[in-house]
Parts: sequence; structure tokens; C-alpha cells
Amino acid sequence: MSGPVKQAPLPGMQRAGTPARTLPAWLGELQLVRNALLCFALTLLASVVLLSLSAAYRAREAQQLDMARRTRTAASILFNHAEAEKQEIRAYEPQFLALRQRGLIGEENRLAWIDAIRRSQEQRKLLPISYDISPQQGLQVPLPMVMGQYHLRGSRMRLQMDLLHEMDLLNLLDDLRQAGYFAVQECTLKRQATAGAGTGNAIATGAMAPALGAECELLWLTLGSMAVPELGQP
Repeated sequence: MSGPVKQAPLPGMQRAGTPARTLPAWLGELQLVRNALLCFALTLLASVVLLSLSAAYRAREAQQLDMARRTRTAASILFNHAEAEKQEIRAYEPQFLALRQRGLIGEENRLAWIDAIRRSQEQRKLLPISYDISPQQGLQVPLPMVMGQYHLRGSRMRLQMDLLHEMDLLNLLDDLRQAGYFAVQECTLKRQATAGAGTGNAIATGAMAPALGAECELLWLTLGSMAVPELGQP
């Protein structure tokens, strides 16, 4: 005689007499703090974003501050340079104006040279004087000399004159120095018995027997802002 058949429990069904599993107590309390946890997460995210923005703003401000310091340094250098130039202008302006008034700076004034010859001949009663002026040309200067925007120029003048004595030539050169700056390149004296007529543009006085004849080459000097062909060049 067979006994009762035991039927297997269906899936998902718990056997009778098996105790039920209990969840942890904190899971039950998680519902209570859900809002607080959400608020904390949002606050943490906002804090991270704000820290990132603050770091970027600080880096940008540091860069702008460094740029401002460099700009201030450059402006200070330019200001000091300008002040130094002003001091140099105040120191050298009188000499510059004096040189310009004497004819060294600026365009050459050949009429002043010719007028100086005429006045010296009339006032000192000199014998006939003739002159010839070559075209103006540029002059080379030593390399260490800083000329800036100015160029040294020279115009050659050849003088021929009769002399009663050597002082006539020296007096004429002294008078010419009032009309500008020049350098005596060459001067030749020769003894003669009669007065020479002279060539070119002559300024004559009364006929007197000259004791000497002089031939001189002067180089009139000027400083100009425009360059001209140098001596020896076409």
C-alpha cells in the first residue's frame, strides 16, 4: 500500500516552515534621507563647477596682471627715454641753433660766401680776387661718428688772388669764417712782380703792384638731411 505522494514546490514559492529573509534596517531609512542625498549631490556638483570657474578666472586675471606689468614696464622705459631726449635737446639746442645760424646745418649759402669775399676785399683794400665753386658732393665720415639723419657735404672753392703781403690771405680767411665752416685743403704762394688779372668771377680794386700770388682750395662744409653723391662718384 503506497503512501501519499509529495508534490515539489513551484518556483518562487517558499516552503512552509522556512523563515523569510529580512532587509537591512538602513535600507528602510534610505527613503527618509533621499532628498538630503540629492541636495548633497547637487551641492557637490555646483561646488566643483564653481571651483573650476574660480581657477580659470584666477588664471586669466594672473595673465592680465602680468600683461599689465609688462605694459607698465614698457611705458616706463619709453617715458625715461623721452625724458632723456628732452634733456639732451635742452642741453644741445643752443649749440645746434648756433651752428645752423653759422651755416653749418642746413642748405649751403653760396651767396653768403661770395658776399664775404666782396666785403673783405672792400674793407681790407685787397687786390683782385677770383673764385670758382664746384658742385656740392657728399663726404665720408669716420665710422665711429654718429651722424643720425644728417649727411656731411662739401663744396670745393678755388681762390686766386694777388697779395701785397702774407697777411692779406690770412685776413681774408678770417673774414670768410664768419660766412660758414670750411677747411683749407691746399694753399700755394708764389712771388711775382706784377698784378695778375685772375679768372672766373673777379672782384677787383685799384691797380697795385702785388708782391705775391696765392692759389688756395677751400672745402666748405655743411650738414644736410638729404644725401648727395659722394666726392669721386659720378
